[in-house]
Amino acid sequence: MTTLPKGHPKLLNAWAFYDWANSVYSLVIASAVFPIYYENLFKNNHRDTVSFLGNDIKATAMISFVTAFAFLWVAFFSPIMSGVADYVGNKKSFLRFFCYLGGISCIGLYWFDFDNLMTGYIFYYFGLIGFWSSLVFYNSYLPDIAFPEQQDRVSARGFSMGYIGSTLLLIFNLAMVMFPDFFFISNSMQAMKISFVTVGVWWIGFSHITYYYLPKGNHNKQRVTKEVLWNGFNELKKVWRQLKQNLPLKRYLYSYFVFIMAVQTVMLVATYFGATEIAWENADQKTMGLIISILLIQLVAVIGAFLTSRASGKFGNINTLLFLTAFWAVLCVFAYFVETPTEFYTIAGFVGLVMGGIQSLARSTYSKLLPETEDTASFFSFYDVTEKIGIVIGMSIYGTIDQVTGSMRNAIVFLGLFFIIGFFLLLRVPKKSLSSI
Repeated sequence: MTTLPKGHPKLLNAWAFYDWANSVYSLVIASAVFPIYYENLFKNNHRDTVSFLGNDIKATAMISFVTAFAFLWVAFFSPIMSGVADYVGNKKSFLRFFCYLGGISCIGLYWFDFDNLMTGYIFYYFGLIGFWSSLVFYNSYLPDIAFPEQQDRVSARGFSMGYIGSTLLLIFNLAMVMFPDFFFISNSMQAMKISFVTVGVWWIGFSHITYYYLPKGNHNKQRVTKEVLWNGFNELKKVWRQLKQNLPLKRYLYSYFVFIMAVQTVMLVATYFGATEIAWENADQKTMGLIISILLIQLVAVIGAFLTSRASGKFGNINTLLFLTAFWAVLCVFAYFVETPTEFYTIAGFVGLVMGGIQSLARSTYSKLLPETEDTASFFSFYDVTEKIGIVIGMSIYGTIDQVTGSMRNAIVFLGLFFIIGFFLLLRVPKKSLSSI
C-alpha cells in the first residue's frame, strides 16, 4: 500500500490502535485476572511461600522479584535491539516479534499451576519481556508519525483506546470467571486460565491493524555485524552526551526516572495489595471486589487521560505533571491506612483518574523535548531504559520490604517518597523550556 504521510489521521489511528491490542496484557495479566488467579492458586494449596534455591520466599515477593528480573533483561537488551532497528530500519519487525513473544507467553500461562510453578514463572517472565520490549519500538514511532502539536492528543488517544479495548475483553473474561457453567467451563480457576489464552489471541490478532499502516524504516539491507549489535549502547552514550547539552531534557529525565519508578510499581502490585491487605468478608466478595475496583480504574482512566490532555494544553505539561506527582504521593499515604472494601474502591477510583494521565503526558512531554533527530528509536530506548531500571529498583525494593516485614503496606507507603522526590526534581526543569510545552 502507499505509505501514509506523517500526521495522516489513518496513520495516527493505526499507531494508537496498538494500545487497543496490547493493553489487554497490562489489564488482564498484569492487573486483573492473573493476580487473582495467582493469589487463589496458593490459597487453594494452603501455601503462601515458594521454594526457590533452598529458600522459602513469600509468594507476593516472588512475583515482584520475577518482574524485576524481566525488566532488568529489557533494560539491558533494548539498547541492542534499538541499535539494530535504527541500522537496519526494521522497527516494525521488532515490534511484531515481541508482540508474538508476549502473546504466545500469555497463552502459555494456561499451564501455570501449583505442580508447574517454575514453568509458569518462565511464561510470566517472557510475557513481561514481550510486552515491554514491544513498547520500546511502539513508543519510538510517536515522533515519526505525529507532529509536535499532535503528540499529546494522539498519545492520550492511544491510552484511551487501550483502556476501552482491554476493558471489553476483561468484561468477557470476568463473565467466564463469575459464570463458568454458562460457558461450559468446569470452574472459575479454569476460566481464568482460558482468559490468559484470549489475551494472547487478542493481542496478536488486533496488532496486525497497526502493522498494516506503520512505515518500515530506512530499508538498510546490509549485514548486522558485532559493531552494529553494540551500536545501541554507543547510541545511548551519544544520547547521554546530547543530554549534557540539553538541560531541560536531562533534568526532566531525572524526575521521570524517579516518579515513573513509583507509578509502574504501584500499578504492577495494586491487585496483589488488594487481595492480601484488604479485609474482605469472604473469597467471593474478594473476587468481585477486585473485579469492581479494576473496572472502576479502567473506566475512570479514560476520563483521566482526556482531562490530563486538556489540562496540559491549558497549564503546560510540566505544571500538570507536578500536580499529578503530588496527587500520587498523597494516594500512597492514604493507601497505608486503607482496610475496608469501600475505602479500597475509593482509592482505586482516584488511582484510575491519574494513572493514564501521567503515563501519556510523560511520554508526549519527552517527545516534545527531543532535539531534531532521525534516530528516534535510540532516544526512546534511552527513555525506556530509564523507565525499566526504575521499575527494577522499585519492584526490588517493594519485594524486599514485603519479604522482610511481611506487609505490603510498608512497601506501598515507601513509594510515596519517590513521588515527592520526583515532584521536586520536576521543579528544577528550566523555566525557559516550559513555554513550548
